[in-house]
Order: sequence, then structure tokens, then C-alpha cells
Amino acid sequence: MSTVVGQEPDWRIAVVTGAARGIGLAICERLASDGYAVALWDRDEAALDAVAGSLRKQGANVLAVAVDITDREQVNRALAQTVAALGPLTALVNNAAILGSSGPTVEASPDEWKRVFDVNVFGALHCVQAIVPAMLANGWGRVVNVASIAGKEGNPFAGAYAASKAALISMTKSLGKELAATGVLVNCITPSAADTDIFGVHEEGQRAQLQARLLERVPMKRFVRVDEVAEMAAWLCSSRCSFSTGAVFDISGGRAVY
Repeated sequence: MSTVVGQEPDWRIAVVTGAARGIGLAICERLASDGYAVALWDRDEAALDAVAGSLRKQGANVLAVAVDITDREQVNRALAQTVAALGPLTALVNNAAILGSSGPTVEASPDEWKRVFDVNVFGALHCVQAIVPAMLANGWGRVVNVASIAGKEGNPFAGAYAASKAALISMTKSLGKELAATGVLVNCITPSAADTDIFGVHEEGQRAQLQARLLERVPMKRFVRVDEVAEMAAWLCSSRCSFSTGAVFDISGGRAVY
């Protein structure tokens, strides 16, 4: 195993959370195409088994692990299972997220905000705290947090989601600075909306209205494709990304103003 700071090991093993669908699945597919062994972490066991089977038929080396990342003990068990099956990790992609309920922030339930933060922020923190120490010991690693343009700009009527993604961006900046000289780089991606199952919490009419509002803010007038986000994640997981850490990579079709 690598013990020289900044020297990429000769193996590639990644964990991707929220891997059963959408952006997470696209990232798994992209990393597998680059020769990674990929652990697919998700709480939807049935969906995990289906996508893992499909990826294996394509020749990918994948492991499906059912885990609720809001539970630190489950994260620890998932990590032990992953390392035993695949080996020490070189990349972590914190992608799992929920949108939460839509509505005015002044009427929002604190319990609903907590539910969103438990997945989007504390879930990512649990994974970082469990996985990064071994990366530090090996002198090399990549952490990619999938945040959102909402974390930079705020989204009306989605306050919990936007605030949680802002917290993930800030955590990326803090951790990236803390680990800058260790060989472990930490960056995040801020996509605009992708047409994925994350909108499934809303009824059809409400979903259409929300999507229309989001597209109004995108100069390119379309959703980001999941493969576009996956391409950026693959670069950030690789040795090709060598002098960026604590950074925020926009992929919003021109929506971002900073």
C-alpha cells in the first residue's frame, strides 16, 4: 500500500453513496469504466441489487452494500464489508441526498430540516470520518462531495435542501484546507437540477412547477445530464486532479454567478 504522501496507489477503489439511481449511479458507471472497483452504498437494497447485477454484466467490479448513512454504526459496518471485499479505498463520493418538503421557510418544521441535514450533511460527515483516516495513513485519497447550485444561491421554498448543500460546500472548504498537505484532496461539485428521482417526493403537478421554476434560472434552458456530473466527479477522483482542494466546481449551465 502507498505510504508516500501524494503518490497514487496502483489500485483504484471507490465508495459512492446514493448509488442506486440518478447521479450516483452515473458516477459508479463512469468510475467502473476507468477501472475502479466500486462499492455502491444506498439504503434501497432492492434497487442496489438490480443495478449491481447490471453493472457486473458489463464487466464492472462492484459491491452492493445496503446502508443508511445517517447511522454511524451502519457506516462503520459498511466500510468494514467494503474493505474486506475490495481493499483499501482511494476515493469517496458523497452523493446521497434528499430534497425534503417544499414550502415557505417560515412555516417549515424543524424536524423536517433535521431530516434533510441528517442525510445531506451528517451522512456525508459520517462517511468522511469513517473513511478518510485510512486515506491519510496511505498518503493519498480523493473526496468528492456532490453539493448543489442551491447551496450557493438558495432555492425559494426549498430552504432545508439549500441550507444543507451550503453546509456541505463549507465542509468541503474546511476539510480541504485541513488536509491540503496530506495527499488527500477534498472538492465538491455544484450541479444545477438534474431530472432524477429526487423530485419523486412531490406530486406530479407540484413536481412540474418546481422543475419549471428551476429551469427558468438556467441560461442553457435544460437540466444537467447525470453523465456530465459523473465526468466531473471522475476527474476529481483521479490523479489528474492534483492541485485543487477545498474547491467548488460549478456545473450549472451558466446559472452560477460566483
